[in-house]
Amino acid sequence: MKKKQHVKRKYNFADAELYARATERVKLAKKDLPLLKGYGYKPERLKRLVGLLLQFRDLPNDDELVGDQMLLTEKKDAAATRLRNAIRSVMTRVAMKYSRKSGHYRKFGTAKLADMSDPQLLFCGRRVVRVARQQSAQLEETGLNEDLLQKVVHACQSFEKALNLQQDRIAERDIAVERRIELGNKIYDELIVLCELGKDLWAEKDIKRYEQYRLYQEE
Repeated sequence: MKKKQHVKRKYNFADAELYARATERVKLAKKDLPLLKGYGYKPERLKRLVGLLLQFRDLPNDDELVGDQMLLTEKKDAAATRLRNAIRSVMTRVAMKYSRKSGHYRKFGTAKLADMSDPQLLFCGRRVVRVARQQSAQLEETGLNEDLLQKVVHACQSFEKALNLQQDRIAERDIAVERRIELGNKIYDELIVLCELGKDLWAEKDIKRYEQYRLYQEE
C-alpha cells in the first residue's frame, strides 16, 4: 500500500493574496462574460470559481488552528505536571520504606520522571499504582493508602484525556491544512485559465485590460 503523498501548494504567495487576486479577476470576468463565451468559458464555470472562493474564505487559517492546538497543549502540560506530582507523593513514601537504590524502589520505574515523554509518563503512572497496590501491606506504615493511589489514577485519566484531545487537534490541523492547500490549488488552476483567456481577449484591444488580467508582473 502506497503512502499518501503530501499535497504541495502550486502558488508561491499567501492564501489571502490568492483570494484577493482571484476575487479581482472574477470581477473582471463578470464584465467580460459575453466575450469569454467565445472561448467556451461559460457562466457556470465562473460561478463554480466563486463558490470555491467562498469555501476558501470561510476555512480557518493556520493561526487559528495553531492557537487551538497551543491551548490544548498547555492543558496537557498542566495535567502532566499534576500526574508527576501525584507520582512523587507516592514515591516519597516508598523511599521512606526502601532505599532508592533497592530493587523494591526500582520496580516502580520512576527514574528520570521529569524527562519522560507523554506516553512514558502515562505508562509510569499506571505502573506506580499497580506496584504500590502489590506492596500495600509493606507501605501502609508510610501513610500510603488507596486515597493517595486514587489521586494518581485520576491524574492518569485526566492526563490521558488531555493528551488525546491534543493529538486529535494536531491531526485535525494536518487535515485542515491539506484541505486548504487542495482548495487553494483548485482556485489557482481556475485562476490561471481565466487570466490566460482574459489576456488573450484584450492583448490587441486594450492594454490596460490586458494588464488587469496578469497574475504575475513578469508575464
